[in-house]
Amino acid sequence: MTAPFATLAPGALTDVPGIAVGHAAVAGRPSGCTVVLCPDTPHGTVAGVAVRGGAPGTRETDLLRPENTVDRVHAVLLTGGSAFGLDAAGGVMRWLEEQGRGLVVGPAGRESAGAGVTAAQPVIRVPIVPAAVLFDLWVGDPRIRPDAATGRAACIAATTAPPAQGSHGAGLGATVGKIFGVARACRGGVGTASLRVGALTVAALVAVNAIGDVLDDDGEVLAGARSEDGLRLVGAQRALLAGELPQQVLQRMAGTATTIGVVATDAVLGKAAATQLAALAHHGLARAVSPITVNDGDTLFALATGSSGVAGDLGTLGALAAEVVARAIRNAVSAADSLPSLPAARDLRT
Repeated sequence: MTAPFATLAPGALTDVPGIAVGHAAVAGRPSGCTVVLCPDTPHGTVAGVAVRGGAPGTRETDLLRPENTVDRVHAVLLTGGSAFGLDAAGGVMRWLEEQGRGLVVGPAGRESAGAGVTAAQPVIRVPIVPAAVLFDLWVGDPRIRPDAATGRAACIAATTAPPAQGSHGAGLGATVGKIFGVARACRGGVGTASLRVGALTVAALVAVNAIGDVLDDDGEVLAGARSEDGLRLVGAQRALLAGELPQQVLQRMAGTATTIGVVATDAVLGKAAATQLAALAHHGLARAVSPITVNDGDTLFALATGSSGVAGDLGTLGALAAEVVARAIRNAVSAADSLPSLPAARDLRT
């Protein structure tokens, strides 16, 4: 019924040069956020996004549409706390502003300084920080969720070292296998992985909070819905096909799940190509999560730093992106720790 427990796939999002990742937690319950800081360059990093889920919670994703003007970002935020957690992006913005990073939109104060002023005016910089949230409000006190201070703390903690996986940052309150109710779920988490082929690196970091199960390479369940006694994994897809129908449960769970993440590469891409890369990366969700439902708000961002100087072929990059997303999802649940009322899948196998 279940596969031998997986070893972690290698690599991390920070294998793309210049990318830094920081986790932060809120006090009082398992929730937090994870920030991906782009390389510290004057103009930011080319970015795209693909929102595929039926119940997303996002910020600044319209700005990343290929036809819109701004094509670069300075950070991406993944956070718990449902829509409340979007407050954490404000803390990320303020931290970036303090570092002198952001989109230059012109000098400030000309209108109020009066005619004839010749002194240099301060420059206005607006950091661009797209964000996506996952729903974790049923783990602990739902009144406690990430805020601006949490976002700032994640920035301060950010490093180019491989980030911690499992029960950290945006993955602290994540759950998987909720198709028959939260009481039968397993702990989700945050995971990362990377691949290098030739001159190019493609990497992913994903916070996994799916309604469905997480599957290994062979389609066997790594983590997911548990039996009614809570002691074993049942296989959500197998149970559905056998006639165990969770309609009433799913009706109560609209908007309460999401797998969110960031794919990054050092290839040279434009904004439209980065958007396509984010879309192709979603194939990794289909490989590693089953079933994917209309109640999942799955969102993936793509960053293209261009630091390799090599133009990226989307056919190759897309295949690599899907693979690292699938590996990161599996790493997330493989590294997760148990809570008293919410076991990690690895603790069901001991």
